Amino acid sequence: MNFTGDGPKSGAATTKLRREDSVGSTTVNDEVGLVRQAHALTADLTTPSRAFYWADLILTATAAWGGLGLAATTRSLPVGVVAGLVSLLALYRGLSFIHEISHLRPRDVPGFRLGWNLLVGVPLMTPSMMYEGVHNLHHAKDRFGTPRDPEYLPLGRFSQAKLAGFALISLLAPLGVILRSGVLIPLSFAVPAVRRMVRTKLSALVINPDFVREDNDRTRPDWLAQEIGCWLWCWGVAALTVAGVVPLRVVATWFAVFSLATFVNQLRTLVAHYWHNDGERMSFEAQFLDSVNVPPPALLPFLWAPVGLRYHALHHLLPRLPYHNLGKAHARLSAQMAATSPYHRVEERGLFVALGNLFRRAGEAKPDLGVAPDEVERQRV
Repeated sequence: MNFTGDGPKSGAATTKLRREDSVGSTTVNDEVGLVRQAHALTADLTTPSRAFYWADLILTATAAWGGLGLAATTRSLPVGVVAGLVSLLALYRGLSFIHEISHLRPRDVPGFRLGWNLLVGVPLMTPSMMYEGVHNLHHAKDRFGTPRDPEYLPLGRFSQAKLAGFALISLLAPLGVILRSGVLIPLSFAVPAVRRMVRTKLSALVINPDFVREDNDRTRPDWLAQEIGCWLWCWGVAALTVAGVVPLRVVATWFAVFSLATFVNQLRTLVAHYWHNDGERMSFEAQFLDSVNVPPPALLPFLWAPVGLRYHALHHLLPRLPYHNLGKAHARLSAQMAATSPYHRVEERGLFVALGNLFRRAGEAKPDLGVAPDEVERQRV
């Protein structure tokens, strides 16, 4: 895994520049220059801090499950609401680490993938194997924005009703993971056709419904262990609930918190890109300009776009930067990139403003990607 009033930063000079410097006419040298300059300015920020990753994960998991336990057991409504909100935000933050894991090499933060799966992935029945080897395809320059991109749809051309449906369907995520882990995974080990379906269509966190994951017969042992872990967790919790050991209220609270967390993530997804493309191959600069940063002084993105997701455009520019260094990298690039650099064209101010703009543009014809979204909005008016 986005927000300004009318799109990226506006201004007469910037608008004129955007008109003249069409993305469609971007040269390879321009693209290489942008990446090279960004790499040069952030070369010392590419090493992940193991202590930071582990401390963040442990504190987040503690807040998530502690808040959930308190919300599910307290008799005080105010305490329950506050605990539930803490659990919701922490659970969402914890789940967002799956994005970092998809970019981490095993030697970067040893044991982190296993620790995350034990603390977050398996209890939510959303293991890391559902994003590993999938999200990376979204960063492939020859796939981004095309039908081969697992995480791209032309949402900017959706109707308002389809956009609302896209957001609301996420509320059913808990049902989906329960069905996959508790029914389809065990069944797949007995029925080859179900196994193929699980591996190709139901083992990837995507927004492109046509994406098919490659069916490799040689499943990685750790991925198989994650699937079995989710299966046993689902059946174990179900058995303990039926036996009365786990109160039904705990399960219902888990369901509600998880459902709302996935809904918040879906809203963030809607404003992570401008979603202008409709299947055509894009230049690298066009890919970058279709992505969004939501930097300070905005404060709320820390909650609804956690673990570095507020710097989504920067992440597409430099996907190897660890999340805890993205803020520092953004400050450097903002200060040292030339005023004419595309880097200054991808900032938004807030979630609700960006959502409002997306819904206002819903269903319109594909805009000229050489013109900034704020200029498109003015031309429309």
